[in-house]
Amino acid sequence: MLKVHAVPAFKDNYIWLVQSENSRKVLIVDPGDADPVLQHLKQLELTPAAILITHHHADHVGGVSDLLERYPVPVFGPASETIPALTDPLTETESLMVEPDFPLFKVIDTPGHTPGHICYLTENKLFCGDTLFAGGCGRLLGGTAPALFQSLQKLKQLPADTEIYCAHEYTQANLCFANAVEADSEALQRRIRKVEQLRDAQKATVPSVMSEELATNPFLRSDLPQIKKAAEQYAGRPLLNDEAVFTALRSWKDGF
Repeated sequence: MLKVHAVPAFKDNYIWLVQSENSRKVLIVDPGDADPVLQHLKQLELTPAAILITHHHADHVGGVSDLLERYPVPVFGPASETIPALTDPLTETESLMVEPDFPLFKVIDTPGHTPGHICYLTENKLFCGDTLFAGGCGRLLGGTAPALFQSLQKLKQLPADTEIYCAHEYTQANLCFANAVEADSEALQRRIRKVEQLRDAQKATVPSVMSEELATNPFLRSDLPQIKKAAEQYAGRPLLNDEAVFTALRSWKDGF
């Protein structure tokens, strides 16, 4: 089994260190800042084997160059985005061997937040950057609502026990919005209470699991009547399909 270490960065980012079984090797996922990564590597006596990038934003790639000065490792990332020092451009594939000490990865094309965003899946762990958040989803920063809708439809087909390793501690704000959409949900109210307890204790709310997202994340629930009704009240007009509901939710959240 892989072990995943959370490296807090900036105000609310998470950089992930994925450690192989019976080894000190790690894969570094979305290192926006090199300094906290270097500190964790030293503290835990870990050695990088590769860097995995989900998309091109600075808070996900800003530390790549500095890390490569210390550790000249391969850099994997989306083929259609400009990634610093990219050595292995990726598109969707079922079987990526990043490094022999690690299991195979599946690369999933998930455009929407950005046009070329990708996610990485290995064992039951999804490293999804800014596509899917705990309780929410990414903003449209270069991508489109239809693309992000389709990407999330793809991710929601993953097994219910899939662990969601997103890149930001946005959960409380996301659940506040979810509560505006679906206040009658008992599952959502339970999750809000749990997240409040975690944050009061200064603990991370991620990873979440897919079953929890399917039960409480409005952006994965645009096919449900109560979500459609709330989105139509916001939009002030009928919404004819699930994609239109999702688009209204994303617009609503942008100004929430």
